[in-house]
Amino acid sequence: MSTYEDRLKALRAQLARDRLDGFVVPLTDEHMSEYVGAYAQRLAWLTGFQGSAGSAVVLPEEAAIFVDGRYTLQVREQVDAAHWQYESVPQTSIAAWLKDHASQGARIGYDPWLHTRAWVRQASEALAERGAELVAVDTNPVDAVWPDRPAPSAARLAVHEDRYAGKSAAEKRQEMADWLTAKHADAAVLSALDSIAWTFNIRGKDVDRTPVALAYAVVNADATADLYVAPEKIDEAVVQHLGNAVRVHDRAAFPDALKGFAGKTVVADPERAVAAIFEGLEEGGAHVLALRDPAILPKAIKNPVEIAGHRAAQSRDGAALSRFLHWIATEAPKGGVDELGAAAKLESFRRDTGALQDLSFDTISGAGPNGAVVHYRVEEKTNRPIERDSLYLVDSGGQYRDGTTDVTRTIAIGTPTPEMKRRFTLVLKGHVALARAVFPRGTRGGQLDVLARQYLWADGLDYAHGTGHGVGSFLSVHEGPQRIATFGGGDEPLQAGMILSNEPGYYKTGEYGIRIENLVLVEERAIPGAEKEMLGFETLTFAPIDRNLVAVELLSMEERAWLDAYHARVLDVVGPQLEGAAFAWLTGACAPL
Repeated sequence: MSTYEDRLKALRAQLARDRLDGFVVPLTDEHMSEYVGAYAQRLAWLTGFQGSAGSAVVLPEEAAIFVDGRYTLQVREQVDAAHWQYESVPQTSIAAWLKDHASQGARIGYDPWLHTRAWVRQASEALAERGAELVAVDTNPVDAVWPDRPAPSAARLAVHEDRYAGKSAAEKRQEMADWLTAKHADAAVLSALDSIAWTFNIRGKDVDRTPVALAYAVVNADATADLYVAPEKIDEAVVQHLGNAVRVHDRAAFPDALKGFAGKTVVADPERAVAAIFEGLEEGGAHVLALRDPAILPKAIKNPVEIAGHRAAQSRDGAALSRFLHWIATEAPKGGVDELGAAAKLESFRRDTGALQDLSFDTISGAGPNGAVVHYRVEEKTNRPIERDSLYLVDSGGQYRDGTTDVTRTIAIGTPTPEMKRRFTLVLKGHVALARAVFPRGTRGGQLDVLARQYLWADGLDYAHGTGHGVGSFLSVHEGPQRIATFGGGDEPLQAGMILSNEPGYYKTGEYGIRIENLVLVEERAIPGAEKEMLGFETLTFAPIDRNLVAVELLSMEERAWLDAYHARVLDVVGPQLEGAAFAWLTGACAPL
């Protein structure tokens, strides 16, 4: 099927054969992953949308695609308005849209392996008001009409050594077992891929840019575990690593295994375990405790070995990025550099470290107006030259065995306009305010979000994404539960050891985008005379911030001092790794204001 219109027609024909009046297509997999393997890219196959978050609904006569503010521009460029309505989340939802658009008595299909139980309940209630119903399918109708759908990856698992993990898998299972005993539970189902990778100290290659393996797991109150993974993915080294306390089963056996907990109390995460897992446990007679996956918080709070590894990864990555910034400052003004070429050059500098395992996400390489597309992904048809007197935004990161990086820099190519400098400086002021924040233990990320937005707000400006997300340790570049955002999360208390991004931005549609992103570590702060236990941030990312875009007159003395101190630290950390022209450039880029 050569066109997206053909694919939509084929799906509608399949729905008619299945006696369904509609179907919901989310961008996720059986593990509620943000980033998914090629086999689960149903939304992209159906619509052409290449973003990392979204959903669609197909009815007999109309269809809608739902994305948040990060993808407002991108969805319009990639998805045909002749066949799809564009809907914005959280202003609306699939449930609300179905309540208004489904016909009386309609049967709307959904795949119970791709939705949470809460979503099923919400959508069912909305449809009931319409006199319609939500119907679970045994076979996903998109798969039925996707003729060349890729098979799930067969890549083998790899051991994540204790010298990187900082804690053995046996210790982690014992801590989970103690937690289960305290909850009077017999077992916990782990379905989030990064939770499984972290718990068992294994990594994989089943999802681009995220080193995880397709698997399920059950951790028991006696500290044994059952790991469900395709047998061809396991070699002798992994078997030896897992040890006798971990029983390995075929991943295909997992649905039936859920029915074997009769009379047992089993923990399942309502946010991360799909509806089918809850249904399978309950059908088998288990008592289900809806509690958060016990790996989530320990995974987010990095141990000293992980923190040291992250610092090493950031130093290495900062040197690679600084080499790139020197290269683009030298070459882009001459002309002849485009977005694809710049992204490839940056990746080559990272690969030159000899330690890069993968990028941590597809590089966002946005010249001029493409920089205003928040999660822009360059491809041949959108590739733009990087022109003089414009802004270039590059958001990128690397996966190293000792850490995961994520950093954004905005670069003036030639001479920036006064407006560009003012708005860049407002973003910088917000970045500095968050970096310098000191706050009492128990503070949520949502309480800090305004610090980064306040100067933009004062000019009547804002940005349509969160200010900070958690980051894993050689795992997902987007990790919960910590966030700095006023919507879609941000209510998790920040704790020492958590790593987050600090990334305010500004985007002028059709002209340019600005974002400044460093990673920060939550750390304890000793304050003389303090009556509360206080926390703050240690900045972990080291690469120069473009001084040519700073309107110095808009900075306070404290903000100037912060930027000068930051650049002095960049020179200390990165400088010894550079030489020649690159070192000379870095010295100038890090000079005091």
